[in-house]
Amino acid sequence: MNYASPTVPRHRETAFFLIASLVAIYSISQFLRNSVGVIANDLARELSLSATQIAMLSSTFFLSFAAAQIPVGIAIDRYGPKKVMLTMAVLTMVGTLLFSIAPSAGMLIAARALMGLGCSTFLMAPLVIYARRFPPERFAALASLQLGFANFGTLAATAPLAASAAAVGWRGTFLGVVALTAILSVALIFAVPRDARVESGRESWVSAFRGVGAALRVRSFWRVFFVHLTAYSCFASTIGLWGGPFLSDVHGADLSARGNILLVGAAAQTVGLFGWGAMDRFWGSYKRPVMAGGLMTALLLIFLAVFPIDRTSATVWFALFGLAVAFTPILTAHGKSLFPPEITGRGITLMNIGTMGGAFLSQSVTGVLMDAVGRSSAGIYLPEGYRLVFAALAGWMLLSLVFYAGAVDPHPSRHAPCA
Repeated sequence: MNYASPTVPRHRETAFFLIASLVAIYSISQFLRNSVGVIANDLARELSLSATQIAMLSSTFFLSFAAAQIPVGIAIDRYGPKKVMLTMAVLTMVGTLLFSIAPSAGMLIAARALMGLGCSTFLMAPLVIYARRFPPERFAALASLQLGFANFGTLAATAPLAASAAAVGWRGTFLGVVALTAILSVALIFAVPRDARVESGRESWVSAFRGVGAALRVRSFWRVFFVHLTAYSCFASTIGLWGGPFLSDVHGADLSARGNILLVGAAAQTVGLFGWGAMDRFWGSYKRPVMAGGLMTALLLIFLAVFPIDRTSATVWFALFGLAVAFTPILTAHGKSLFPPEITGRGITLMNIGTMGGAFLSQSVTGVLMDAVGRSSAGIYLPEGYRLVFAALAGWMLLSLVFYAGAVDPHPSRHAPCA
């Protein structure tokens, strides 16, 4: 099957509408995946949830998201990113609606699973569109834009979510997200063009699954994959899950205060995503900025695990952590660079199994660690539990970087082969 070279959309207005629509729908995923942290204490009180249950509630999103990646990658390459995104947007709305009316922990968890399944294309499909419609040297910058601007969804899951939950309740807030997702789905219909590659002919199912195997055998796949497994999970487990309870239990922060402090961390990550997005061109390398960002992330987690800090220092720490952990656009570009065009969709979705599967594993395991340390007589989790969580996250990050150090670095500036 012959494929045309990537081309930039003809008109700037068309490109802007395309990118804006893709960013907006991904921001829904960012909001939903990070929304448990701020309201965790409220959910626990309303439904009598343990730390393990709270962790399961949050991490189920990542589990179903990760489990969908192989079929999603095949579907994107076979049917085109537009059709797949619109289909999965319906599941997102159904899951969010069920979450907003759930009367029990079991239904909340089931709804989170549907949310994760529905959101499973909102990053991968846009990345495939960018890979097919823009020159390869622009991919890291476009990935940075996608992750950076969509991070407003993460920002919305901090102080704005806290304010909305206080005003209309968390259930009313999620009903609003259902309506917003419907509006953005309509925008996608007009913004995303038809995929000429799909219209020119489809692979057989046998070839589609062979493509998955080919992606797994690409040189350095596993070395890059394992950093995907740990990098985003540090953010998801800190900002998206335990940051709020940590500020509440250790520093006595109320709903508004912890929302504001987490907003600082999420805003810093947004700034960092744009900053890190240009670092591969500055260094002429994918590996160097990934190693630098990963090491800074691990060191900050070790600092928080070892040294007790006050609330003001915690605010500064969350800002620095958000800046450090935002190196993921370059990691995404590194992963994409390993694959030939005909298996790009399957390749980057396989990498995303690491991203989302790692978040599921880290949130699930850290929930068990928190319960293992236990609570105080006042019913709050002990500082030692949070220190253990931060130390574990740092350890996983460092181990993945050791393995990653041997990966090939096919940056365009090096004129190296991509396989």
